[in-house]
Amino acid sequence: MTLAARLAALTSVAELGAGRLPDEVLADVRALDERAGTRLRLSGEYTVVALAGATGSGKSSLFNALVGAPLATVGIRRPTTSATQAVVFGPSGASELLDWLQIGARQYRESSDAPELSGLVLLDLPDHDSTELSHRAEVDRLVRLVDAFVWVLDPQKYADAVLHDAYLRPLAAHREVMVVTLNQSDRLSADDLDACLRDLHRLLAEDGLAGVPVLATSAVTPDGAAPLRAFLASTVADHRARTARVSADLDSVAARLTPLVPQRRSEPALRDAERRLQSAIAGAAGVPAVVAAVGRAYERRGLAAVGWPPLRWIPRLRPDPLRRLGLGQSDGQDVVQRRTSLPSASAASRAGVDSAVRSLADTASSGLPAPWPRKILEAAKSRSEAVPDALDRAVGGTNLGMDRSPRWWRAVEVVQWLLLATAVVGGLWLAVLAVLAYLQIDLDAPSLGPFAVPTVLLVGGLVLGVLLRVAIRPFVALGAARRRRRAASELRQRVDAVAEEFVLAPLRAELSAYGELAAAVHALGR
Repeated sequence: MTLAARLAALTSVAELGAGRLPDEVLADVRALDERAGTRLRLSGEYTVVALAGATGSGKSSLFNALVGAPLATVGIRRPTTSATQAVVFGPSGASELLDWLQIGARQYRESSDAPELSGLVLLDLPDHDSTELSHRAEVDRLVRLVDAFVWVLDPQKYADAVLHDAYLRPLAAHREVMVVTLNQSDRLSADDLDACLRDLHRLLAEDGLAGVPVLATSAVTPDGAAPLRAFLASTVADHRARTARVSADLDSVAARLTPLVPQRRSEPALRDAERRLQSAIAGAAGVPAVVAAVGRAYERRGLAAVGWPPLRWIPRLRPDPLRRLGLGQSDGQDVVQRRTSLPSASAASRAGVDSAVRSLADTASSGLPAPWPRKILEAAKSRSEAVPDALDRAVGGTNLGMDRSPRWWRAVEVVQWLLLATAVVGGLWLAVLAVLAYLQIDLDAPSLGPFAVPTVLLVGGLVLGVLLRVAIRPFVALGAARRRRRAASELRQRVDAVAEEFVLAPLRAELSAYGELAAAVHALGR
């Protein structure tokens, strides 16, 4: 992957990591994002190399030997470099770069003095073991910024624990831009020098720096600095130290981030957990109670519509189940949006919803390190306070299909009225015959077999009306069952939409952010 793509991934990590990565790690990511972009923009023709070392290592003497002039003050027992000094080999085009490095003391050497070092900015850092805290802070600051390091050690203190624990080991990812010199080699015999170099290689391998060049140098012998000068010349000629340093920084931050944001191989199976959540929310919303009320209301209205007209008032003695809940009322073609009269969810229902949300979050964050399980649970519960009102609006706004009566109700109602009219005609006819008989007016009614027609009309109308009412009841029950299924489907769709908007969507957004962050962290590596 190209360096530009890795830097783009770093920027994505800095943006997506807000609130998701530890503050310390996020601060380092943002600092590297800013630092890397600035360094790649500044003075690409210059390579910044820092000489770092402990008190008495001969670092400043080696600096003077490389420069060819006594620019650095040399001391034996106490720190003498109180501020970083810079020497620029070549034209004075590194001013902006040195300003960014915040280095005031700067010298320039002509390219003709050391043509092989043209393009080098050589820094003499304060001693890293100085008793002055400001000196150590300066070393720590510039170690983060320079392109390459030269760690100057001496035969007496090359195994110093502070050096290895605080600097060399943490910079193991930067081995490509690092060299270690065993200075003052003139003080050792050949055998002692070989023994020291072997032991230094061993220590560096334990620090994770196996393969880092180790040079023997001396600031007082002719050509004692030649090995280091040759390394600097090759580093400048290669023009890779700047990008190699940035690449090493990216490797280091990627190694820190990978355990925090491991790349997931597949998405967790959330469907079962989602169904449990939807069922729990439907129960809390009172969907079963509403569905049952729809069935009872349908039967009540149906029996009132198709029953025997004189007895239709009996079903109306019971209150309408839907109106008691504030449901099923419409305005034209649209369901009126109003608060329902459904009872609040019980403690058991609320606990069931909370348990389902936690189960969903646990499934979604399965296998992820902290703090992701907590972050995903927080995302799932981020809008939980708005869920009860949203559910009430969803249920209250559902078209339950109760605003229109089936057409067959009207047909049966017409038949019932015809049967009642027939019975009334028969009754009135019989009444007229009774009055005429009382007045001793003999008028025979037509007969239908052994029965008089008025009697057939009266009894037939009454009996058929009652029988029709009894026969039609199973069909009303079947219609109520269909209406319950339709209402349950409509309610579940609207309740599921609430679950999606207020629980699942925030959770999926957090999972998506995790996926993007994990992909960006993965892209940081090579």
